[in-house]
Amino acid sequence: MPFAPNFPVMLRTEDGVRIDAAHTPPTGQGASTDVGIVVAHGFTGSWRERSARRIVHVLSRYGGVMAFDFRGHGRSGGETTVGDLEILDVEAAVRHARVIGYRRIGVVGFSMGAAVVVRHAGLRGGVDAVVAVSGPARWYYRGTRPMRQVHWAIERPFGRLAARVAKRTRIARGQWDPIPMPPHEAAGLISPAPLLIVHGDADAFFPLEHAEQLYAGAKEPKELWVEPGYGHAESAATPELIRRIGKWLTTRLSE
Repeated sequence: MPFAPNFPVMLRTEDGVRIDAAHTPPTGQGASTDVGIVVAHGFTGSWRERSARRIVHVLSRYGGVMAFDFRGHGRSGGETTVGDLEILDVEAAVRHARVIGYRRIGVVGFSMGAAVVVRHAGLRGGVDAVVAVSGPARWYYRGTRPMRQVHWAIERPFGRLAARVAKRTRIARGQWDPIPMPPHEAAGLISPAPLLIVHGDADAFFPLEHAEQLYAGAKEPKELWVEPGYGHAESAATPELIRRIGKWLTTRLSE
């Protein structure tokens, strides 16, 4: 089945970084023309990847979708700060969604993107619903082998080179200064916008304790879905799960 058509857009953040993005209008009967959904990918991902495009295709049945590449990823400019300045990238996508006419905005983030949308909603606001899928609750987690590999890619020169060559991901050098507010603290600032936390019990990157810490840090309205057998982020997300997220968004955005 072909994906829904999208229209490339070049955004610019408040700090001047070019962001490669695409707008997919609402498709099919029942899709709301008032609802805009911003999709934020995981570390080393891209809106152009097949898994991300499949998610956009499903969500476009519920509203218009803005997908984009974070700074330092794919065709976007700059370098990734792995969750810090990326809130400005989300802000640029949300702002564009409002400019083109969407009145109610939901944001959906996966893995690193989940951390970013939680931090954006807590620190910047301006969104009406938030979905965090497979996201970390805190920084510097090294408790799983995949996360130790991620830290190697971020912290070592050869790791950054490998990410640039293999994944088209350009990682900023140096350490955070200051350390950004962690997602579990930012979650407490999202209310009154509703927050949905989705996490798999088979996630190889972040165990369920991260979802539970995010949920504990958030205020009502909030929900936690623990998905049996679900792995990590976009690549493991089934169309059925994305449809459930789309229905949750449209319900919350119509309240």
